[in-house]
Amino acid sequence: MNLSIENALVPPLPVACALMGVLGAMIGSFLNVVIHRLPREQSIVFPNSTCPRCSARIKAYDNIPILSFLILRGQCRACSAPISPRYPAVEALTAVLFAAVTWHDGLSFALPFDLAFTASMLALLFIDAEHMILPNAITYPGILFALITRAVIPYLAGPSHFDDLPQLITFFPPAWPVPLVSLIGAVIGALAGGGSLWLMGFLWKKLRSVEAMGLGDVKMMFMVGAYLGWRLTLLTILIGALSGSLIGISLMLRRGSRNLQMMLPFGIFLGIGSIVSLLIGARMIAWYASQFR
Repeated sequence: MNLSIENALVPPLPVACALMGVLGAMIGSFLNVVIHRLPREQSIVFPNSTCPRCSARIKAYDNIPILSFLILRGQCRACSAPISPRYPAVEALTAVLFAAVTWHDGLSFALPFDLAFTASMLALLFIDAEHMILPNAITYPGILFALITRAVIPYLAGPSHFDDLPQLITFFPPAWPVPLVSLIGAVIGALAGGGSLWLMGFLWKKLRSVEAMGLGDVKMMFMVGAYLGWRLTLLTILIGALSGSLIGISLMLRRGSRNLQMMLPFGIFLGIGSIVSLLIGARMIAWYASQFR
């Protein structure tokens, strides 16, 4: 009886995805506050949301994710100043990704952790796009969050949730606790992510006397590496480098410039790569490995 009641309380996966999509839109609204205020070193809690132009406080009924932008036709109700399309874009993208992560994870104990990781990647991605910085206020707690997650999830959702952990376990004595092995995997992943980017930047500066990337990218990849493990982290860098190169070449062709030193915020592409790796990275690696069998 208790089991049937419990099953009745669990919504079907499509319904759960829709509900998480709504939650994602609301989280996206908060991410907009983070994206706007954090680089300006403003509080993300106080004061309430205001118009950047006239400083009028935004009423609750004008702060409904996506819908308010459409109802107001992209303008402030008080001063008619245009509202950046970035606001509904972040809300809609967060909604879609929350639904996608829910479809990927199901209603598992790992779901809230993956949703938090996705939200942090979105915040970093859009901040880097607008300000070309990756704030320590996100990356440092993100590294700690990744380590805690790597220790907790094997207990809650099993070791198979992490792409690198099932194979990593086979290299250690059976008596070793799985969370400890998972933390070792986090360190390996962090070194594969942040360590490899730091090394590439160091060598490029020595060879060309030019900064290849900032330390923000390195710290971001320490976070990503600790969370995803070394395999998905290397895939993240590969996707980031490939997508960044394609966009960079497209921009050079559009501008008629061949300046290879054109600055592009690499955090955008690393953020895209990390989310793609979280959702379909394991399948991409399995498909690639199958081509050599």
